[in-house]
Formats: sequence, structure tokens, C-alpha cells
Amino acid sequence: MTERFDCHHCEDSLFGRKYVLREEQPYCVACFEALFASTCEECGKLIGCDCKDLSYKDRHWHEACFHCSRCRGSLVDKPFAAKEDQLLCTDCYSQEYSSRCQECKKSIMPGTRKMEYKGSSWHETCFICHRCQQPIGTKSFIPKDSENFCVPCYERQYALQCVQCKKPITTGGVTYREQPWHRECFVCTACKKPLSGQRFTSRDEFAYCLGCFCDLYAKKCAGCANPISETSEHQT
Repeated sequence: MTERFDCHHCEDSLFGRKYVLREEQPYCVACFEALFASTCEECGKLIGCDCKDLSYKDRHWHEACFHCSRCRGSLVDKPFAAKEDQLLCTDCYSQEYSSRCQECKKSIMPGTRKMEYKGSSWHETCFICHRCQQPIGTKSFIPKDSENFCVPCYERQYALQCVQCKKPITTGGVTYREQPWHRECFVCTACKKPLSGQRFTSRDEFAYCLGCFCDLYAKKCAGCANPISETSEHQT
């Protein structure tokens, strides 16, 4: 006796008929489509076994129905973008929704890396230092007069240089006799202790902390032999 080969749902014989396997169980075409076939988002009809089922985020289309919502061009095997449940080819999406590069004025296509700063957008390769013309990428930068500079270029072009070490002063700093100093470079001429935020005085244009100035230059009291301080306070 021949073993039966039936549809798992309706139990009709499948001998000589087309069938579909699902989880290792055979179904006749009619049962499979009624139970498992998806409905096309575009035409509302079932996507039968003889059709290609294209899906995106739990939504399904016939191959012929999978097209751009705006220009109606096919999206099969092409890049596309989704916006408010609509599928758009990259050209239509960029015309409708993409931001434009502040530098080259061209659309920034979906999936393209971009830089954003103060409400404006750039292609990653267009966001460059105004001085060296190299892409800034993820490096730190400093804006100046509507232009952007990488930190080394900004320091070379705009930053004050410390009188002592000749290196750029990028944050803070001290002004003494109308000249810029790093806080750590502005020290007592004698003991080399920092003078920033401290009382100090000067002699022959050299700055001294009060202790060193008194030890080196102040007159000594005839009675106690301690230095007589005649200092003035300088603001840093």
C-alpha cells in the first residue's frame, strides 16, 4: 500500500500537485497562500507562491509593486530611503528631504556621513580647516569669523604666544607689562614659584614674590634686622 502524502492543513492528497514546505510540513498552494501569504502594501492582493515577496520592516510587496512613491521607479536591487511610511529612491529623497552641504551646496545623500554644526550640515570631506584645507573629521576645531580651523592652524594664526616659552596660549593666561604669559610660566625670578593670583612686585622689569624681593632688595631695620617691605600690588 502506497504511503499517503497529504496537505498538512486540508489533508488533500498532494500527489501530482504543487506544494510548499513550511517548517518541514507540506501544504497545497491554496492552503499555504490562505494561511501564510503576505498582502502587498501597494495593490492589497496576496503575494502568491509564484511571486517574489519583497519585504521591508514587516511590510511586503510584489516585485512589480516595489517602487518609489514619488517617481514610481522600481526600487528592486536599488538603494532607497523610508520617510513617513513612504519608500523613496535616493534621488527623490535627496530632492525632498536631504539637507544641503554648506560648502558645495549639493544634497547630502541618505547614508552618507555628514558633519553638523550650529544648524548647518557638511559632507564629511567638505568640512575642512580654512587654513590647511584638510578635513577636520572628529578632531577638535575652533570657529573664527564664520570659518572653522583645526586647533594647530588656529594656534599658529591667532593664538597669543607666551613671552617665556614662546608656545601658544590657548586657555587663560596672564598679562604682565602688556605681554602674555602662561600662568605656569609667570613665576618669581628668584625662587620660580608661580605668581599668578599672588601679590608680587618687580625690580628692573623682573617680577618677584614678596619674600624673595624683601630678602634680595629691601632695606633692613636697624632695630630688628628684618627687611622693610616697600612693595606695590600688581594685578594679574
